[in-house]
This record gives sequence, C-alpha cells and structure tokens, in this order.
Amino acid sequence: MKLSEIASAVQARLEGANVEITSVAGIEQAGAGQLTFVANPRYAAAARTTKAAALIVAEDFPALPAPTLRSANPYLAFSRALELFYHPPVYTPGVHATAVVHDTARIGPRAHIGAYVVVDEAVEIGAGCVLLPHVVIYRGARIGNNFFAHAHAVVREYCRLGDNVVLQNGAVVGGDGFGFAKDDRGAWHKIVQSGPTVLEDDVEIQTNACVDRASVGETRIRRGAKIDNLVQVGHGSTVGENSLLCAQVGLAGSTEVGKNVILAGQVGIAGHCRIGDGVVATAQSGIPNDVEAGKMISGYPAMDNRQWLRCVAAFQRLPEIVKAVRARAADHSLK
Repeated sequence: MKLSEIASAVQARLEGANVEITSVAGIEQAGAGQLTFVANPRYAAAARTTKAAALIVAEDFPALPAPTLRSANPYLAFSRALELFYHPPVYTPGVHATAVVHDTARIGPRAHIGAYVVVDEAVEIGAGCVLLPHVVIYRGARIGNNFFAHAHAVVREYCRLGDNVVLQNGAVVGGDGFGFAKDDRGAWHKIVQSGPTVLEDDVEIQTNACVDRASVGETRIRRGAKIDNLVQVGHGSTVGENSLLCAQVGLAGSTEVGKNVILAGQVGIAGHCRIGDGVVATAQSGIPNDVEAGKMISGYPAMDNRQWLRCVAAFQRLPEIVKAVRARAADHSLK
C-alpha cells in the first residue's frame, strides 16, 4: 500500500517520498517496508535511527530524513494504520452443536454462538453478537447489538449491556459484590446482591476483570469507559463516560468515578469516595477521600502530583538530612 493511501485513510499529511508500505511495527523493531510512529518524546532519538520506511509523527515534530505522516494525534493515526493491515477473524453466523440455548432466549440475526456456550432462559441479545466458546449468559440478561464476548466471559443474571460491548477472556459482569454482615455469634452473614450491573454502549471490559453487582440499586459503567485486565469494580460503584481504569485498579463499594478520568495501574480507591471529572491518578496511588475535578494526584494518601514529586525528592535526601541534623545537635551539645 502506498504511503499516500495510508495518509488519506488516517487523515495525516504526507511529507517526503510516496513509498510502498507492507506492514506496521514498533519503532525499535521496524525495518524495510514498515511504518512506525512516535508519540512519546522519549523515542525522539530513535526516530532518527529507526530502519522503518516511514514514520507517523506529530505536526510539530522536527524534520526527519525518512518519509513522514504528520498528524495532530499520531497515536490515533497509527491505530488506524494498524486496521489497514491487520484484519481480525470473521465469525460466520450459526450455532455450534454443543451450545445450549434456552427455548425462551431471544437472539437477534447474524449471531455466532460457539462451542459450549450457555444462554439461559429469558435472555435477550441483539443483532450481530459473537459468543466464543464457553461464554455463559445467565438468565434474564439483556444485551444490545454487536455484543462480542471472548472465551470464558460471563454475564450474570439480569444484567443489562448496551450496544457494541466487548468482553475479553474471563471477564465477569455482575458477580456478587463483597457484602457480609456479622451476626450475634460473630459469623459473617452474606448480604444478597440483588442489583444488576449495567454496561452502557461502547464499553470494553478486558481480561479477567470483574464488575460486581450491587446489594441494592445497581453498578453502572457509563458509555465509552474502558476497563483493563484484572480490575475490580466494587458493588454499587459508578464509572463515568470515557473513563479509563488501567490494570489492577481497585474500586471499593459505592465509589463514584466521573467522566474522562484516568486511573493508572494499581490505583486503589476507598469506598464511598467521589472522584471528579477529568482526574488523573498516577500508578499505585491510594485514594482515601473525595478528589476535586481536574486534579492530577499521586502517592498514598493521594495528594497533588507536584507536591508528591517534591515529597519524593525530599525522601531521597532523608539520610543526608538526618546526618546533618545529628551533626548540628552534636555541635550544639558541645557548646
């Protein structure tokens, strides 16, 4: 494919020769005939030494000897270029002989239902669904159009999913929330988790992530939110539109996360906290309290990112600070 064709498809501006591109690759692995990209400034030096045939860069990136595609969003442009060269498997409509679909289930046209899939009674699924092997849909679940569930994904009873929802392998939607009350004998009594999990349109839940059902009310993941591998969303929580929960994030019960929030890897949030719109929490932050909209926070207990950076810098100097304090104290005692 000519680079000019790719430029048109990804809405980028071609600068340099109109070379032939055969595939895409990372900047350090790319070779002859391959297209790569630079979105992170850390790789600016690699852009000059890469063996790639062409690069996708930002509009203000310095000139390069290799042909370039300039884009306001090089990462997005590269993702669109990937789609030109990689085509995921297409699943033919039909129901595998080993699948078990209850007579009362209603499934829309063009469905692909793989081996050992189970669809329980009173389930409703829209058009164009793909259920790969060992997917289980519990009774009364209602799911929209273009649902894609990879192997071993589970949707529990009475949960509601919108259109274009993707569940990666082993994702569990609507498992019981962690709710127990101690009785007079000191034993833990299980609290019934009666409220469904609701996923709005365009939500993706990745591998082995869990979005628990609520004891009362509902757990809701709003339109366009993306939940990474091994994330735990506690019962009764809400995640706002287009928010991003990265790997191993944990939300305790009744957490409210606003829209356009980014929680980096291993962020933990205590229960009943409200995280405002646009908040960014860096990796391994621990959040015990509400956070105002637009804040960038770090550390535990989470604080303003700039303050946390100053604290970390001071912490690294603690040995020399302690040494100086002791020396001063010794001098003082001699006087």
